[in-house]
Amino acid sequence: MNFKTVVNLYGDKMYKTLNEHYKEKFGCKVYKLSIDAGFTCPNRDGTCGVGGCIFCSSHGGGEFAEKPCDNILIQLENAKKRVESKNKSGKYVAYFQSFTNTYAPVEKLKKLYYEAISPDYIVGLAIGTRPDCISEECIELLSEINKIKPVSIELGLQTIHENSVKYIRRGYENKVYCDIVKKLSEKGIEVVTHIIIGLPEETPEMMVKTTEYAVASGTDGIKFHLLHVLKNTDLEKEYNKGNFKCLTLERYCEILRQCITVLPESVVVHRITGDGAKKNLVAPAWSADKKTVLNYLKNNLFQDKSIDNKPSK
Repeated sequence: MNFKTVVNLYGDKMYKTLNEHYKEKFGCKVYKLSIDAGFTCPNRDGTCGVGGCIFCSSHGGGEFAEKPCDNILIQLENAKKRVESKNKSGKYVAYFQSFTNTYAPVEKLKKLYYEAISPDYIVGLAIGTRPDCISEECIELLSEINKIKPVSIELGLQTIHENSVKYIRRGYENKVYCDIVKKLSEKGIEVVTHIIIGLPEETPEMMVKTTEYAVASGTDGIKFHLLHVLKNTDLEKEYNKGNFKCLTLERYCEILRQCITVLPESVVVHRITGDGAKKNLVAPAWSADKKTVLNYLKNNLFQDKSIDNKPSK
């Protein structure tokens, strides 16, 4: 699919947004309610590493999730209160966001997941996790729930390039990701893949290759994230040593454009940038102004400009 074809499909955009996807799937506007179920990660507890991925904060990627408590329903209600004035339809997806949300015995997972989908206002379930933490028993559980309310599994691929994989301490091989995407897809479970734009030493061409790999593996959606530096992470130490530089907004926009143009129309773009909590953000400073960033991307993302293939340094 070429650039003009995609623009014609979605008007002033060249991709299908999550909002459009939800309206097609559920028939109304739907918000995600981020919750923290108290999970950890095998990359933190010593199973495959300690300290987590190099960019991961103490919140495990759930900076904007509700404060953890034993009752999932209370978290959902609290999250709903914060956004219900913006959501006249009153429908939501329960989103297990913090850390690795399949990293527990299946009996515990079953209790948590069924509790999360029990309210009438919850129309679906989204689960953030790692592909190396999804057992056959877990897949059967997800398939069971998917027949009641749609399930979406979010996988942190981030990159496919070996040096970058080692640098960020991802902790699993690309094949593990491919195998899990295939198994989930065979069960009719939606897969969303997280990709980071701006990893040190990666060229725009390499980031596009990661996007193409995710598409070829069968992902249904993609979340693009800007590499940003948060306080008290190992990435902050690298940044303070001057070992890499963050992307400018202009360059991020250029690389994002290249990645989006290789997506088929069936793949939903769930996010075009990621942002950390302002109080924890170290760099880049421009990413703290989310409204300005989104306006810039809206106005400039689809201008046909060329970019070079210099590494992100």
